[in-house]
Amino acid sequence: MIMLSTLLEILHRRFGRPCRIIGAGAWTTEIYRSHPDVAEVICLGRHTAFFFDSQWWRACRALRADSAAPVYVCEDFPHKLPRITRLLRWSGTSASRCVVMADMLAAAKRRGQAPEHWVDRLVALGRCTPAAFREADFPWPEPPPRCAPRLVITAAERAACETWLASQGWLGRELVLVQPGNQRTMKGGARPRASQDDHKAWPVERWAELLQHVQQHLQRRLPQALIVLVGAPQEAAFLELIRTQAKLPSIGIAVVLLRRLFALCERSHDMISVDTGPAHAAAAVGLPLVVLFGAYPSQVWQPRSAVGSPVIGVGGPPAASRLEEIPESVVFAAWCGLLERLQADPIPSDRAAS
Repeated sequence: MIMLSTLLEILHRRFGRPCRIIGAGAWTTEIYRSHPDVAEVICLGRHTAFFFDSQWWRACRALRADSAAPVYVCEDFPHKLPRITRLLRWSGTSASRCVVMADMLAAAKRRGQAPEHWVDRLVALGRCTPAAFREADFPWPEPPPRCAPRLVITAAERAACETWLASQGWLGRELVLVQPGNQRTMKGGARPRASQDDHKAWPVERWAELLQHVQQHLQRRLPQALIVLVGAPQEAAFLELIRTQAKLPSIGIAVVLLRRLFALCERSHDMISVDTGPAHAAAAVGLPLVVLFGAYPSQVWQPRSAVGSPVIGVGGPPAASRLEEIPESVVFAAWCGLLERLQADPIPSDRAAS
């Protein structure tokens, strides 16, 4: 959903109007609050039957009222497409007004094309024009769009984050964020149960070892820096377990909601994260980071930055298919390499994409 911002900028500039997003999940509204490329967000219930979902009918009315607008369908999961098709049919949306990501991906597969990075897929989708529109009337924007994700943080959110940092005693310090959680840790509990399908779980003991090495390195290189474990409220016990295991009580814990996380990322020094939404958010506000990959290839999913801040991926096929296959030494070496790059080519402090 954060990478989708790449497409939203393109469509806003091509068609001259900010976009309406129709999606699922309450996070979408939080992600795109105050975003200049978004006019409205309509969130459908993930598990609510469409007949009883008020947002479904709201989306239907919006599509009918805007019957001359182009529609871009970004969903690629086959089992979710029938619901979208039903919504378009019920709203009277003509297929000639639509461009469908799944059709584009199917055509690429028939040509034997290797999977593209998701951002490149979204850029390619943004170059397409529905059959009902003349492409010459909606040219590629000039100057060219960023073709990378970006998030927008308001001045009020920045000020609130500064106040919060001062209350923690962290204001003025370089912050190294460590984001160890994934979708499973969001369910709560100090130690998520091991599962064969949880390829994004890195052992707590390995996180603890990494924190010890990072702390030792910072004492030599950035003695005023502070390591901060970050996560959602449901992950508080999990973060505390890692800090306890590392035997480093000086490490901070930031249990924050989504918008505070964005503001915190914007003013931090760097991040180490598993392959998950916060890693994409960090890159989208210009935070340099190291990302651990499990089953999903970094060539398709590695976070990208609109301002050129470095992102280093470790693991992922063919090197690893689960995070637990990645040695701690590899992650630590990648993070040290990130610091070397930042020392040689610092990122401007005002790095957020404008």
